[in-house]
Amino acid sequence: MAAQLEHSTHFHHAGCGCGPSRRGVLAGLGAAGIAASLPGSGLAQGAAPALIDTHHHFYPPAYQKAFADWESKFKLPPSRVQNEWTREKAVEAIDKNGIRSALLSLPSTAGLWFNAGNEAAATMVRTCNDFAADMVRDYPGRFGLFAPLSMMDTDTTLKEIAYVFDTLKADGVGLQSNYGDKWLGHESYKPVFDELNRRKAVVYIHPLVAACCGNISVGAFPAVIEVPHDTTRTVTSLLLSGAFARWRDIRWLLSHAGGTVPMMAGRINAFYANNPKRPEFAPDGIEAELRKLYYDTANATFGPNMTALLKFAPVSQVTYGTDYPYFALDQTAGLRQLGLSDADLKAIESGNAIRLVPRMKS
Repeated sequence: MAAQLEHSTHFHHAGCGCGPSRRGVLAGLGAAGIAASLPGSGLAQGAAPALIDTHHHFYPPAYQKAFADWESKFKLPPSRVQNEWTREKAVEAIDKNGIRSALLSLPSTAGLWFNAGNEAAATMVRTCNDFAADMVRDYPGRFGLFAPLSMMDTDTTLKEIAYVFDTLKADGVGLQSNYGDKWLGHESYKPVFDELNRRKAVVYIHPLVAACCGNISVGAFPAVIEVPHDTTRTVTSLLLSGAFARWRDIRWLLSHAGGTVPMMAGRINAFYANNPKRPEFAPDGIEAELRKLYYDTANATFGPNMTALLKFAPVSQVTYGTDYPYFALDQTAGLRQLGLSDADLKAIESGNAIRLVPRMKS
């Protein structure tokens, strides 16, 4: 893992032969998103729904410094959107955009990409979790926490799970779609998911560019195509490994409308529906297993995206997400053009998140 580079959602490994890439390449888009979240946006001007944002990033100072050091090491320009984030700006932005509550998460597991070794990663994870817990405490009712885990060492990860739930009272955990050469269905993660299942945890999954695929960019930033595909890779690994069947008490939340899951579900089913082991890894059928997952709307409220998702998954499984600070906090326009009933809109904007994370009701 020491050969890996920091990704945000866009980085890949030095060892893969790829040139360094980072989320800062989307700084222009992110800046536009932040601008849209300030006075003058649709939500700021009119009657705003009480949105709950289940895809809302945070960056503690220690994380920002590690990221800046990484950029300096590879002679990259500073990532302004990420490195200028402060919790005060985050509170101001949600206040101006009708966001009642936001669930904090990192786009990548803290420390894993900056530091070599389990101990350094565990220290960064703890620092980030404590920082986020302070935000939850200091702004009552405004924030929740999907706590990052390093996943580098089983015992260390299990100790952090105990800490974030028993001491910090986290609302769930936040995981990457992959950790180097392992997606979440890998057998090495079984003890971690056994514990998360015992705790009936919410497991929020954020994708990143896989180590294999940073150069498969066809002229685009790696994140443009590879990030949504990596959600599908990890979901397929969880499905075929029997994770969804084994850990029934975990509630899984996917980013970006599930990436390409809604479009690929039929193809996955076509290849595996008649597999002799299908009753073991998908006892209710492959499509049924995938429809039980939760999907956020972050950067996916484009009409065809949402139409595909809602043709595949029930409204009850869709939560509102933004991907702040990289994209605007007000992403409701696309939802309101889908012809959904008021009840369905309210469910997506807040009701489903409250059902998933009951503390968000207050």
